[in-house]
Amino acid sequence: MTGDGDDDTAAGTPVERAKAALAALGADGDDPSQSSRSTTPTVAVAPGRVNLVGGHTDYNDGLCLPIAVDRHVAVAARTRSDDLLRVHAADFDETAELAPEDDPDGWAAYVAAVARVLREDGPVDGADLAIASDVPTGAGLSSSAALELAVGRVLLAVSGRDLPTTDLALACWRAEREGVGVECGILDQFSAALCEADSALFLDCRTREFESVPLGDDAGVLVIDTGVSHELTESGYNDRVRECAAALDTLREDTDCDLDSLRDVDRDLLDAHADALDPTHFRRVRHVVTENERVRRARDALAAGDLDRVGDAMLAAHDSLRDDYEVSCPELDAAVELAAGTPGVYGARMTGGGFGGSAVALVDGDALDRAERAIRDAAPERVGPDADVFACRPSGGVRLVDVE
Repeated sequence: MTGDGDDDTAAGTPVERAKAALAALGADGDDPSQSSRSTTPTVAVAPGRVNLVGGHTDYNDGLCLPIAVDRHVAVAARTRSDDLLRVHAADFDETAELAPEDDPDGWAAYVAAVARVLREDGPVDGADLAIASDVPTGAGLSSSAALELAVGRVLLAVSGRDLPTTDLALACWRAEREGVGVECGILDQFSAALCEADSALFLDCRTREFESVPLGDDAGVLVIDTGVSHELTESGYNDRVRECAAALDTLREDTDCDLDSLRDVDRDLLDAHADALDPTHFRRVRHVVTENERVRRARDALAAGDLDRVGDAMLAAHDSLRDDYEVSCPELDAAVELAAGTPGVYGARMTGGGFGGSAVALVDGDALDRAERAIRDAAPERVGPDADVFACRPSGGVRLVDVE
């Protein structure tokens, strides 16, 4: 499903569909004893993201360079007079009623988990919510974090509360880890919260410091969705988290160093103690160490306007994710190869957790339309029959939308 970018007032956008779904939901189940306290909806949107460089570094206290994209999850809300959350997912035509103590499965688990974490620091009013999205699910664009941030922002608003955006991102990160069971780092939630339009976000996942790095007018971004859906709770994602933790324990024992995370490991330390690690763990650590180096190089190159060097870092990152971290798949490899061989493309790599999903390509802005057409024409044969290709613009993070 594709959208119309940041024009949230156009018919058919996630904002308009969420508002329409909320209106169709009726007021508090049309129960006169539970009459709604507000009629004008409150609406929040949050973007999906792609990661230029910095894959699987966030849960190792590493560095990342994501951009938010102009595909969004929109959540429209109105308060209720009880403590229920009645939630309608317009894209699935499903409705869930959630009491504060409920622990549902599926998409409703994200809503319940965010509400549960927010209740730790203050009240969350009952509300009717309607959700609509043009972020493809299972495509590696972090539709889950976009949902969490949009739900969190709108629940705070209808409850008369506010949180600094960084604190909201951390609350949503906790919700995904504790409520959904993905042992993720902060990359996705910070991207959906803090990215700025036309910029990448240089994020230090240890210090939680961040910096916006302008992408420049000469760059465009393409997403190649392989059509191979992934589900992080059912993939090898959590296995990689545990492999990194095991490798860290081994290095602590063998080096007698105070290593807080794999962020503390450099090439010299890794090479000196390679024999202590089994081959799989050595490759996992080598990816994390070299990926952090690539993020720094890509950030410096982007700041200098050297898109060729950014592209080189992206291609090297994909090689490492494929060979050392082993989270790619044939369709992702084919998408990266196709994009990299297309005139005007600086570089490409898989984005997201892997095991399916999408590749991202950095493209000369003047060649964006030609490159998109060329990749789209070749993708069904080269990547797979369900592959999709679309251009996107770097977007800003979560925000409330004026619906007047």
